[in-house]
Amino acid sequence: MRLTPDSWIFWQHGPFTLNATIVFTWILMAVLVFGASLITRRLTTEHKRSSWQNLLEIIVTAIMGQIKDVGLNNPGQHLGFLGTLFLFIAVSSLATVIPGYESPTASLSTTLALALCVLVAVPLFGISSHGLVAYLKSYVQPTPIMLPFNLISEASRTMALAVRLFGNMMSGAMIIAILLSITPFVFPVIMTLLGLLTGMVQAYIFTILAGVYIAAATANSALNKRS
Repeated sequence: MRLTPDSWIFWQHGPFTLNATIVFTWILMAVLVFGASLITRRLTTEHKRSSWQNLLEIIVTAIMGQIKDVGLNNPGQHLGFLGTLFLFIAVSSLATVIPGYESPTASLSTTLALALCVLVAVPLFGISSHGLVAYLKSYVQPTPIMLPFNLISEASRTMALAVRLFGNMMSGAMIIAILLSITPFVFPVIMTLLGLLTGMVQAYIFTILAGVYIAAATANSALNKRS
């Protein structure tokens, strides 16, 4: 039983290793890009639309609604980043029903990379919305003594995002693998369905937290700019 797809090695030469995490991540990204291009190539504003376009509009509308609910008044500006985070984690979890597939989010390297994307995106959105000086002032509010604590907060929440997602995804895979070895087939199937639900919940939580961090950054920048 593999604890993480990192231990599934396809090719290795010296320090260079091609493992299942890398392979399935790139396959997943290719599927998402191909699927997006396939669905969006014939978009129409007419009354008669394809089922795929209707599904796309439902997903986009739902994501934009959640983005607005966390305090971001311009959902379209953040849809590309937050929507991609959600779809990557969600599809990564749903694809576990495919035999031989292992979710890249069961690897700490993948979840850390996603968390680092959030770490970089938060100041970028803050700076793009209200300027560099206004954003940097938020690190010394309400007093310059808070600077090291605010920096520690940035690093700690990044690690928290990575470890939370990694722990939940890996633990679910381990429980299913253990049940498959000691119980009849029906019960693990039920656990697999619960695992899919857990994956969707984790995708939602990760995306919402990223949105909250971005909303906090843009709000702080706005306050500093007005002051």
